[in-house]
Amino acid sequence: MASFKTVMKSGHPPTLFSAFLYFDFCFAIWVLNGAMGPFITETYGLTPAQTGFMISLPILAGAIMRFPLGVLAQYIGRKNAAITEMSLIIAAMAFGFFLVHSFNDVLAMGVLLGIAGASFGVALSLGSGWFPPEHKGLAMGIAGAGNSGTVLAVLFAPPLAQAYGWQAVYGFAGIVMLIPLVVMIVFAKEPPDREHQSFKQHVACLFEKDGWAFSLVYIITFGGFIGLSNFLPTFFYEQFAVTKVEAGRLTMLAAIMGSGIRILGGYFADRVGGILVLSVVLLAAIGSFLLLTAAPSLALTTILFMLCFAALGAGNGALFQLVPLRWPSNTAVAGSMIGEVGALGGAILPNVMGLSKQYTGSFAVGFVAYAVIAALVLGCLFVWQRKWVGTWVGPRGKVLDPAASALAPQGRLEPAPV
Repeated sequence: MASFKTVMKSGHPPTLFSAFLYFDFCFAIWVLNGAMGPFITETYGLTPAQTGFMISLPILAGAIMRFPLGVLAQYIGRKNAAITEMSLIIAAMAFGFFLVHSFNDVLAMGVLLGIAGASFGVALSLGSGWFPPEHKGLAMGIAGAGNSGTVLAVLFAPPLAQAYGWQAVYGFAGIVMLIPLVVMIVFAKEPPDREHQSFKQHVACLFEKDGWAFSLVYIITFGGFIGLSNFLPTFFYEQFAVTKVEAGRLTMLAAIMGSGIRILGGYFADRVGGILVLSVVLLAAIGSFLLLTAAPSLALTTILFMLCFAALGAGNGALFQLVPLRWPSNTAVAGSMIGEVGALGGAILPNVMGLSKQYTGSFAVGFVAYAVIAALVLGCLFVWQRKWVGTWVGPRGKVLDPAASALAPQGRLEPAPV
């Protein structure tokens, strides 16, 4: 088993750090409206359904923008795409600070926040591009841990909103965004794994069944993570009548688990296989969602959300250990496409939770719906892996051994139990 130092020597750590920082700050800005949900709801007297829609809009916009950014990155380079995106985000924050004065303006701002949500595929491909296949899971886990930006948003946005007004938070975010922009310009280097392909070759993964299979898994893991990250401040505020700042802090506890465990998800996926890790974490997520329907105490609810976020975060890391193995020459585009579809699950979740609360008086229906979908995806994963193992991935989702594959009948290995 390679040490962390050995893994870092196999790639380019400054680029990996730049990718992490870029994704971290983008993620924080992406979820700003969710972090400030109780403030915005109170300002405009929103219904639960309106709040759910307002929170989901940045997620939806970010999902739509991911794939175009991934394609752009293939042509101008991932570093240049990241610099372009961060420059647009700073301009969007200026709009939020100076021009948001109504609920319709908030919705427009939600679309602009989606620019930050487009960073995912580019950040992970940039960060892992210097590392060999056997270490890409860990590298992607480190870059993907930038979803800890959720922690920054829920920790700092509510107290700043309370002290200076929630519109001022956009201005603060625009200024802080200069940090990852400068780091990216100075320290990052474009990875050498870029190949010149036609547009048709770039988008080929859109027409492959495996691409959509990965996307369905990601609807549960990342969709659940981003959807709950955005909705939890409102959930804690309404369900337990805590203060807006306390709701942010409780959300932070769950988000920390999801962000930190993502690295471990990639690490263990490298060692024991991404398919095995995904199977375990989906089971844990299903159990957590079902237990949350019982409406337990504040302390137990917080613990269950921490467990749920840990499972979802590990699942995110494990899934993207598999992506570069399946699409080694166009990881950015494949990752963006999977992230785009997966993030749609996060856009659905706040709406389902808001509608559930408005029409049933409880959030339980939303939790049950996501648990049922997760169970269906787990069953599909068991079927899919029988076709994957031995073709482009090894047993349980580890890196495929070419020698072992050659010895297997018709170039295939026996599928590993999950």
